[in-house]
Amino acid sequence: MTSALFVTHTAAPSGAEIATARLAKALRDLGVDVAVAFAQDGPMAERLRAVGVGTTILQGTFDSRAMTVTDPTLPGLLAGAARLIRLGWELGAVAVERGATVVIAESSKALIMGAVAARRARVPLIWHVHDRVSAEYFGPVLATIVRGLGRSLSRGYIANSRSTMSSLIPRRCALVAYPGVEPARSAPRPPQREPAETVVAVVGRLTPWKGQDVFLRAVAETAVRPAHIYLVGGTFFDEEPYRERLERLASDLDLPVTFTGHVDDPEGYMRAADILVHCSVIAEPFGQVVVEGMRAGCAVIASRPGGPTEIVDPGVNGLLVDAGDRHGLTAALDTLIGDPDLRSRLAVAARQRAESFDITESARAVARFLDTLGVPSHAEVDAT
Repeated sequence: MTSALFVTHTAAPSGAEIATARLAKALRDLGVDVAVAFAQDGPMAERLRAVGVGTTILQGTFDSRAMTVTDPTLPGLLAGAARLIRLGWELGAVAVERGATVVIAESSKALIMGAVAARRARVPLIWHVHDRVSAEYFGPVLATIVRGLGRSLSRGYIANSRSTMSSLIPRRCALVAYPGVEPARSAPRPPQREPAETVVAVVGRLTPWKGQDVFLRAVAETAVRPAHIYLVGGTFFDEEPYRERLERLASDLDLPVTFTGHVDDPEGYMRAADILVHCSVIAEPFGQVVVEGMRAGCAVIASRPGGPTEIVDPGVNGLLVDAGDRHGLTAALDTLIGDPDLRSRLAVAARQRAESFDITESARAVARFLDTLGVPSHAEVDAT
């Protein structure tokens, strides 16, 4: 029987950690023995404990802001790696104690911890990749290093999209498993509003690569401005100055914006919105919020390239714009704000599309994949 030990370097409620928590719970509900180890305590550890998933907080110290991709230095990388190796040794003891048959690393930092732990516990390591390992995100040198480490340290990959998988060194033991969402709630939502009454939401961590500044400048140029805008999301990893910049920009542009801060469950804001905008300025690895907005009945605008192109069929269940294209985003907003009937048609199709991203189906594919790890030859599996 598979006994999986997930490991993540942070318990902050960002996209990868939310996806990990959903998957761990869904696997547990399918009867898989699952536990999650965190390098620090925090909201995601509390959330998993609340639903009965076994959690461990490693005793060694690790600052999740260490080894940043935005300002990497050789001394910082080496010092951070040394701390991760020490935590990995401790994690290996946890894996042995729990009888884990596989360790699953949920980030590039967790990959280092997981490699040490898997070696100590004599079990395979799988790298669950939530970020595109690309030069635009990691930088060209670090991206090459991370790809090589992933290929050499792990038995195989689980990637959150085909786009993410394409950024890795190819191998046969690999699975594409989209981050799943829970089934839609049956609560009613208001019908699409008239143009001057339109409500727009942007949901996601407030960080420059998510492009909220591009959105604010784009929406300021629409022919009909929305009646209200929700920027739903918190700041982590020293990103507070970016929120302050966004607040000043919204004020300067005289936009009706509410900054909600972090929200554990943003579905209420999505149900209150007519349009959900995803506006990352670099390729998004997947785009959970796009699926969540579709499930909530929003008309969705998302940016390409990346994972959203695997979710949205343009003109059928949403619209796509080029990442960072402010004028293209303004044009898409004008199209939707000005046409409530189009919004309604897209939203109906979007809800149907969202049903394809059920967390239980993703968990079943992952469970089957993990069960094959003892088989000498692994064919690539695709959970799409």
